[in-house]
Amino acid sequence: MTPAARHQAAIEILDRILSGSPAEQALTTWARASRFAGSKDRAAIRDLVFDALRCKRSFAHLGGAESGRGLILGGVHAAGHAPDEIFTGIGHAPAPLSATEAAHLPPPMPATVALDCPDWLEPELRASLGADFAPVMGALRQRAPVFLRVNTSRITTDAAQASLAAEGIITRPHLLATSALEVTENARAVLSSAAYLDGLIDLQDVASQAVILALPPLRGARVLDYCAGGGGKSLALAALGAVVTAHDAAPARMRDLPARAARAQARIALTEAACGRFDLVLTDVPCSGSGSWRRSPDAKWRLTPARLQELTQCQADILQKARPHVTPGGALAYVTCSLLACENGTQIAGFLRSAPDFTLETEKRLTPQDGGDGFYLAVLRNISAQG
Repeated sequence: MTPAARHQAAIEILDRILSGSPAEQALTTWARASRFAGSKDRAAIRDLVFDALRCKRSFAHLGGAESGRGLILGGVHAAGHAPDEIFTGIGHAPAPLSATEAAHLPPPMPATVALDCPDWLEPELRASLGADFAPVMGALRQRAPVFLRVNTSRITTDAAQASLAAEGIITRPHLLATSALEVTENARAVLSSAAYLDGLIDLQDVASQAVILALPPLRGARVLDYCAGGGGKSLALAALGAVVTAHDAAPARMRDLPARAARAQARIALTEAACGRFDLVLTDVPCSGSGSWRRSPDAKWRLTPARLQELTQCQADILQKARPHVTPGGALAYVTCSLLACENGTQIAGFLRSAPDFTLETEKRLTPQDGGDGFYLAVLRNISAQG
């Protein structure tokens, strides 16, 4: 496909997303109907679509319309390219600019538009981030780095780095987590690398790894991963010597975990009904995902006040349901990939008011300025007497 044809494909996919289709679904539907597109074409189109979603408001402002065509045109303007080189109408390229499009002179861009911030969320984000509001929102407009977690139970970080380099995948360590490698070259080859296929590495954001490393000592600890999902944190816990039981309210989310655990040579028990008490209960709760909007940019625009309220209620419910599974003297860890105080510190303050047998031991906040996604961790200690 020519570059112009890729832009036209991105326009069509964006129109589906703007009509209500989830981004991943729209991309998959297009790919299945477009077998002629090679892997490089699909990757380039995906980048165009995700860049447009990260910068939807500012690109629409520059392009003159919140449509697939308007977003792609705005992206061309933002990149400093000449629209006439893409919008040629030749072959499968987008149609030439209309007189209205060619004459469009965008007015001064409001601050929230320039930062691609939803208007309704601006007060909450400003209150939550303080002076970091503009830098963090600016960072969320960029592509996220690719990070790997080294399975340190089987290989050292240096050895993993050398193995990847032998296959042309260049990485570098990251200060946020000793288990992390940031991919700087050839990221698309990771999933076919020997290190990945042998379970020596896995894809995991560096901030997510940092959260696991900030938990109480894990070697030999009995740990319940209460909201395990795909199991990324379960695997990280097991690599650090924890005895892990994985649970999820929707067990189907864990369907890939047994295969992932086998590849990593990790022992993880799965349960549909959590029971018993544990030294540590990890609740990686459903949240707005505002800290990971670089990776899932359509989530920024799909979030609504009603949905945020549902999420905060769900988070409070999970904390109460997980609480009885913490042994006296044990810890309850609460994790979100959110930047919003209402899902983080405010949520923990509310829990502590209702749970006098717990006290806040550790609190950690990370934003994209730290290098990875935005994350929040609170470690709550069960101070009730031994029963």
